[in-house]
Amino acid sequence: MGDILSQDEIDQLLNALNSGELDADEIKENTEKQVKNYDFARPSKFSKDHLRTLEIIFEHFGRMLATELTVQLRKTVQVEVVNSEAVTYSEFSNALSNPVVLGIIDAPPLKGNLMIEMASNIAYAMVDRMLGGSGATLARMRDFSEIEITIIEKMIAVIVGLLVEPWSAVVDIEPRLSRVETNSQFAQIISPTEMTAIVTMNILIGDVKGLMNVCVPYLAVEDYVDRLNTKYWYSTMRENDENSYHDAIETLISKSKIPIKAVLGKSQISVMDFGTLQVGDIIKLDTKVNEELSVYVGNIKKFTALPGASGDKYAVRVTSIYREEQ
Repeated sequence: MGDILSQDEIDQLLNALNSGELDADEIKENTEKQVKNYDFARPSKFSKDHLRTLEIIFEHFGRMLATELTVQLRKTVQVEVVNSEAVTYSEFSNALSNPVVLGIIDAPPLKGNLMIEMASNIAYAMVDRMLGGSGATLARMRDFSEIEITIIEKMIAVIVGLLVEPWSAVVDIEPRLSRVETNSQFAQIISPTEMTAIVTMNILIGDVKGLMNVCVPYLAVEDYVDRLNTKYWYSTMRENDENSYHDAIETLISKSKIPIKAVLGKSQISVMDFGTLQVGDIIKLDTKVNEELSVYVGNIKKFTALPGASGDKYAVRVTSIYREEQ
């Protein structure tokens, strides 16, 4: 009944319309539902949550990449994720210009291939640095030589290896570099209409700045797309963090040094005898020659053992484990 207007409210509305205080066309526009165009040629397979999760994954990858490249190139490298978007593969491949640096990646159990496309100036800077240069890029782009391609392949193989840990919260992958293409015409490895997620990263090597795009086809992650949501990712990461914490504690404990002692025996003597002890005096213990010794961990009796020697050192051989219930 709350949606039904009273007669007084109806009269007030009519008076407002007649006086011009309310515009009937404006009311109509405000009540109309907003309709969003849908392109059936580009079905939206990647949601915003999927793209955000991919950004989180590659933010982790970016931090590892910056550290690794800094070590490899012996020069400060910065990496940051710029954005992510869902496009068809034709849109991605048509934007490539020669000479291109496109790493084709096998990452089982993901289907198909992932791709890493690196700006040519960044690739030239890496090559120059690996060959002992300052890390400068070329003033004019040209095709890569065979030696340069070999160096680039080795660098991209290192980069590909860094994908394992960031993806572990979604699926354990085994990435390896299949090949590197330098001609965009040979980059047609999936259907042009296949939807892909493109994660764009900005790389800064000294003064050289360029982009690196990671192409993730929907076909590759189709079986795991339900895990590409922030809720699942964060819950898995928390679980992994807890496991890592426990593993770290266990590792530290396992490497800790603890005191252990084997007691030959005990004896009681008077204060007078103690005060007159001299070198060469014999103290008789309460254990026999063939009797097992007590072995203590800290101040807790844990083992019994027989005395002996190992090399030029005294040693004991554990014969039984002592438990408190005994």
